[in-house]
Amino acid sequence: MFLMNILLRKGIGGRQWIGKYRRPRKVTWCMKNNMIRRLEIEAKTKYWISRPYMTKDQEFRHAEERRHRRFEEVKAQKRAKFPPHKYVADHLDHLNTTKIWTIL
Repeated sequence: MFLMNILLRKGIGGRQWIGKYRRPRKVTWCMKNNMIRRLEIEAKTKYWISRPYMTKDQEFRHAEERRHRRFEEVKAQKRAKFPPHKYVADHLDHLNTTKIWTIL
């Protein structure tokens, strides 16, 4: 049985760093420090998110005026880019050089 386990074992074959049976990486002190630093940053972020700056009543519709002003600015910019209106009379004005048909 031990011979079969040795001969047919699922070992590290081919690519040793990827796959189901990959070689485990050694954890270094640098990896530990990086993980601790990331966890501290996450804990600090969680702390600040849990304490809101404004109450729910203050937060309700607090930016409505600013959003409305911004929307009006965007509309004004789009109107400024829009070309002026052209009328059919402007397009056909070149036909009015001589009005012979009105004299007859």
